[in-house]
Order: sequence, then structure tokens, then C-alpha cells
Amino acid sequence: MSDKKAGLAERIYQALKNEIFEFRLMPGEHFSESAISQRMAASRTPVRQALFWLEHEGYVQVYSRSGWQVKPFDFAWYESLYDFRIVLEREAVRRLCGMPPGQCLEHLAPLVSFWRDAPRLPVGKALSREDECFHTSLVRATGNEEMVRVHVELTEKMRIIRHLDFTREDRVEATYSEHAQILEAILKQQTEEAQRLLTGHISQSKAEVRKITLHRLQEASLQPVSP
Repeated sequence: MSDKKAGLAERIYQALKNEIFEFRLMPGEHFSESAISQRMAASRTPVRQALFWLEHEGYVQVYSRSGWQVKPFDFAWYESLYDFRIVLEREAVRRLCGMPPGQCLEHLAPLVSFWRDAPRLPVGKALSREDECFHTSLVRATGNEEMVRVHVELTEKMRIIRHLDFTREDRVEATYSEHAQILEAILKQQTEEAQRLLTGHISQSKAEVRKITLHRLQEASLQPVSP
């Protein structure tokens, strides 16, 4: 594929991914490559490449020889990923609490500065990215690259619903407060307390995201279909 077509495939990939994230392409919805090509004013080669990337990430699947489908929503699968995250991050917290205090503070100082001392970001994608950074940084600070690799993969798989946790002001306030409390407990080497706070934080996020997602899906299903 030429550089020009590769760039076009990237743009189509991002556009379709945004439509899936915003439920303009609904879970379970069927579509064809030709329809996407027409809508994006592009040939089928970059459209097919974009769809293959989305398929690899688990957002779409081939439905028939000529058709595609947005992957149906599976809450049980997403919640199993949340549970796996809890196990992985609890272990990261245990290891951080066992570090010499100075070394731990060196790793976590940028997080403390952002979540405790910096001005709050508004709801939106920027805050969602910072939240991802917070959780991945806890794992990365352990120095275990395999744990980091697995955590990054989990984060990517969960992104479609996790970003919804940053569309309400009350969830923003809760996130800042809870992150600061987790960091304080880690820096005080209070392993059990830090793990308890982390578990509660992720579990609450899981519950809130489920409610928000169901609400968004209901809203999207009630939108009039464009002629």
C-alpha cells in the first residue's frame, strides 16, 4: 500500500473508531465495505485496511463474504477485563509499597503533582487519557515490562467504554479524589489500604460505566435514522 493510501486508511480507521465510540455505529450493526467507501469518498483498499485494523482490535468482525458487523456489546467480557485489571494493579501497588520510600516517590511524583496539585481538567478525552496514564504508570513503576505490556493491551480493549467515565462532572471529581488517596496510601507504604482504595476505585468505575453505557445505547437507539 502506498504512503498516500496508508494515510487515507489511517484517517478512515480513526473516523470509524470514533463513530463506534460515540455509538453512531451501533453494536451489532451491519455494514458493507462499499457503503463505507462511498461515505468516506475512498476506494475499497484503504477502507478494507482500516477495517482489518479495527477487527484486530476487536471492534468489528467479518459478518459475511461482503459484509461487516460492529462487534455486539458483551458486558460480561468487559467486566472480566475490569476484574483482571484489579488483579494486575493490586500487585503493582503491593510492589510499590515494598520499595524504598525515596525510590517510590521518585516514580510517583509526577502523578502526585497532577492528581493532587494541578488544576482540574474538564470532562472529555484529555482527562480520559490522563486516567489511562495514571493506571499504566502505577504498573510501569514496578519495572516489570511484561506486566506493562499486558496492562497496555487491557487498556486498549477497554477504551471504548472507559472513556464514558469522563463525561460527567461528578465522575471527574471522584477520579481526582480517589487517585490522590491511592497515591497517598502507597507513599505511606500502607499496602492493604492502598489495595482497598484501588479495588474500590476500579469497581465503582466499572459500575458507573455500565450505567452510562446502557444509557448511551438507549439514547442512540432512539435517534431518528437519517434518510
